Amino acid sequence: MKNLVEFEVHSFKKEKIIVYKDPSYELREDFVAIEEPLEIKVKYSNLPDSPISLSTTMRTPGNDYELVAGFLYSEGLINDIEDIVRFQYEKNFLGRENINSVLVEIKSNESKDLDKFKRKVLTNSSCGLCSAVSIDQVYKRIQRLPRGDFKVNEELILKLPDTLNLQQSIFYKTGGVHASALFDKEGKLFCIMEDVGRHNAMDKLVGKMLSEKKIPMDDTIVLFSGRASFELVQKSIMAGIPFIAAIGAPSSLAIDLAKSFDVTLVGFLRNGRFNVYSGFHRLKEIDKLTCRTKIF
Repeated sequence: MKNLVEFEVHSFKKEKIIVYKDPSYELREDFVAIEEPLEIKVKYSNLPDSPISLSTTMRTPGNDYELVAGFLYSEGLINDIEDIVRFQYEKNFLGRENINSVLVEIKSNESKDLDKFKRKVLTNSSCGLCSAVSIDQVYKRIQRLPRGDFKVNEELILKLPDTLNLQQSIFYKTGGVHASALFDKEGKLFCIMEDVGRHNAMDKLVGKMLSEKKIPMDDTIVLFSGRASFELVQKSIMAGIPFIAAIGAPSSLAIDLAKSFDVTLVGFLRNGRFNVYSGFHRLKEIDKLTCRTKIF
């Protein structure tokens, strides 16, 4: 069984951004990692039933066969590589391969019920699985758009990681957890949650605010200790947070989502600098820069 990815796969793209590096902003182009959904459909070789949409995961395109094989193995649906009979990308109505949807045929095993392994998916199986549709699914689920009629300066943004570091008690002891921290527009810390899973940390933060009836969270800033993925930006938007910052990099789909909802997205917030990918109007002094160019 070979990897069927025999065409060019784009794993990154260029993005026009604004960079702050003391003491000023400047316009640049930067590379961002591509993030797209991959729907995994599975069927048994000797059963006539239609394929079951088992899971949808966000990934960087490429090595999809390895990703799917590893997922099936870790879920206990296959015992070795020989259990996979066929692997193929589904085709659209034009007969072209859709690299965001794979169908895997595996050898029959009556002791394993595929329905038991179905996971909650980010999008439903009829969505088509492209960036635009993934974003459209968020529009359908959200109650109202995030609000945030405020501006902050670079000094406030640059101080956020220091506050995060001082408050990460579990990370201080273990060095092995992610964190999501919520600040007001003045930079005051509201809440911080830690977990070995970055998504879990954000879920804990949102759950805390939900229990305190503080959602939607207008005029707030959330900071992630790692990168900004589509799921984390999605969770922020669902909670009404208008300003998102991350110590690490954002993915392409995270940027697209932030732009669609007019949310401010800051990445690579460390060592006295940061990149701004969307929502430029919430940063003081940045309007003067954008008014001199038409690239945005």
